[in-house]
Amino acid sequence: MTSSIFDGLSPADVTRIRSAGTTLTLPQGWSPISEQTPADKAYIIEQGEVSVRRRGEEVAVLGPGQIIGEAAILNRSLRSASVVSLTPLRVIHFTGEVLERLVDQVPAFGEAVRSATAERQGQS
Repeated sequence: MTSSIFDGLSPADVTRIRSAGTTLTLPQGWSPISEQTPADKAYIIEQGEVSVRRRGEEVAVLGPGQIIGEAAILNRSLRSASVVSLTPLRVIHFTGEVLERLVDQVPAFGEAVRSATAERQGQS
């Protein structure tokens, strides 16, 4: 998976999505998402890489342009994996409510998010 969640979106949609979130920097070794916890936030990675781990085993490495944490929000379920930063990160943080609103109100973004979620679920 090397494509960006923003691929195929108009510049206006990208601006809208970026402005709806909060840009954060997170240190290496930080775990912004923990397995089997409630889904309350998602992130789009702008810089850096994360390890996605299920039951402690790495199942994916994701980097710039990828979204993390969206699947449990959209599926209304507990987290299926933990995410640990392999490098310092710059991310766009979204609350669950904001992500759901963007998915509904920006059709191309909603399609990209659902596609990324389906692709990852197909790999598990």
